[in-house]
Amino acid sequence: MTKGSKQRQILGKVWNYIKKYRLGVCISIILAGVVVAGTLYLPILVGQAIDFILEPGKVSFEKISDILWKTVVIALITALLQWIMNMVNNTVTYHVIADIRKDVFERLQILPLKYMDGHPYGDIVSRVIADADQFADGLLMGFSQLFTGVVTIVGTLLFMLSIHSGITLVVVCLTPLSLLVANFIAKSTFSLFKEQSVTRGEQTAFVDEMIGNQKIVQAFSREDISLQLFDEVNERLEKCSLKAIFFSSLTNPCTRFINSLVYAGVALSGALVTIQTGAITIGGLSCFLSYAKQYTKPFNEISSVITELQNAIACAGRILELIEEEPQIPELENAIELKRTEGNIVFENVSFSYTLEQKLIQNLNLKVEQGQKIAIVGPTGCGKTTLINLLMRFYDVTSGAIKIDGYDIREVTRESLRKNYGMVLQETWLKEGTVLENIAMGKPEATREDVIAAAKGAHAHSFIKRLPQGYDTYLTEEGGGLSQGQKQLICIARIMLVLPPMLILDEATSSIDTRTEMKIQEAFGKLMEGRVSFIVAHRLSTIRDADVILVMKDGNIIEQGNHEMLLQKKGFYYSLYSSQ
Repeated sequence: MTKGSKQRQILGKVWNYIKKYRLGVCISIILAGVVVAGTLYLPILVGQAIDFILEPGKVSFEKISDILWKTVVIALITALLQWIMNMVNNTVTYHVIADIRKDVFERLQILPLKYMDGHPYGDIVSRVIADADQFADGLLMGFSQLFTGVVTIVGTLLFMLSIHSGITLVVVCLTPLSLLVANFIAKSTFSLFKEQSVTRGEQTAFVDEMIGNQKIVQAFSREDISLQLFDEVNERLEKCSLKAIFFSSLTNPCTRFINSLVYAGVALSGALVTIQTGAITIGGLSCFLSYAKQYTKPFNEISSVITELQNAIACAGRILELIEEEPQIPELENAIELKRTEGNIVFENVSFSYTLEQKLIQNLNLKVEQGQKIAIVGPTGCGKTTLINLLMRFYDVTSGAIKIDGYDIREVTRESLRKNYGMVLQETWLKEGTVLENIAMGKPEATREDVIAAAKGAHAHSFIKRLPQGYDTYLTEEGGGLSQGQKQLICIARIMLVLPPMLILDEATSSIDTRTEMKIQEAFGKLMEGRVSFIVAHRLSTIRDADVILVMKDGNIIEQGNHEMLLQKKGFYYSLYSSQ
């Protein structure tokens, strides 16, 4: 696809957002026409006033006074209408940007996890925030100056033709030079602005990564290396930004030079016509010169607009790419709402791999009955967490089927499926808000008493009470001054509050001290009664009482049984247990 056709395609998609507010666009165009008409009428009044100044002692003050009042009234009306036009333009622009951001965020909610896993978070944030802001600036400039510029060009041409067609021809013949120069520069700057936008996203992603992992950076003394990497990205951004701005800044002086030639040509030809033929008056020539200046000014503005639009189109392209990303596999039209499940789960010949080249889980068969405690163990990369991802339907199986209570989970709505699971991961996640809001995330309608009871069950109540505002203490997404273990206890309290029929615990107590862990294990023991529980464990001592232990290696279950049975086999599990 050529650069021009790609730009047209992006503009077509942008128009699909704008046409929703076409009434505002029409009002803006009408107001632009009225504003330009008022602006163009003022030089006529000035020209008439000049013609009433005949010579010393013969000045018609009465007529000049009338013209002056007209000028003041028209100028005030024009200014008011221009303010209204700008308000309409702002309203349309920011409604369009709000719609685009809404669509982007909605798309983020339905994008498959593989997209998030394969793209830097900072780049996604840059598209939603920085690129949208750049696009808004370009769109606003387009509305504000493009409409008035085009109407001004057409209006001044008509007015100049009504005064003298010959001099108007001089103007028309010289002005295409300005368009050619602007078009050449605009084509050159599009790729530069696109490179700038991509590099800015790369820099945002790097900064986001460094801020989120500052402890790791300092722990491994990588400050200098991080600074070097940042300098490299920053230097590239500086270079491509300077190139884009340099070439775009050529537009104004180049078009101004051509506009000056047009003005000089009008002045010279108009003066000759006035002296030799008297076809136009001195006031008429003054009016014509004013029109010539107003006629060339929009070319200057439109040139700047076109340059800014190149940046806006480049940014819009990146935003639209995100909006058009392939969403996760949609749910069936008649998808089943899974009520509170009994927890009978069956894996039937399940195969899955993240990439076609590297196979992971192959022909996995497993049957889990209500109330069973299933432990999953094995070396790193064997597929333990992948199994959890498939259960939660974060990823869909490549072949085979996972069934819950006889239903293929692909035939069940994702929301109802996930509501039946309570999940505590090794990595904690808190949202900005109070401790109370964080615990009640899965059950917003819960009362304060319910939340406190859940916190007590998770052994989190004692440390929460010691916080400055207790349960009303405001937390950031990083948890503020909470330790990793305290954050984990809040995550466990969430599950205690919801009490789902199935549990997934992925090293849920890895960040908790031994004494508290014993209490949590006791609480989990009560919680697991009558519920299916999947426990991903590295410390094998924590899963000795599991009903079934699945020993995984290279995506396959190589051993299966309870703790005593697996030890008696003296196989892979025995070697793992002995090593600990």
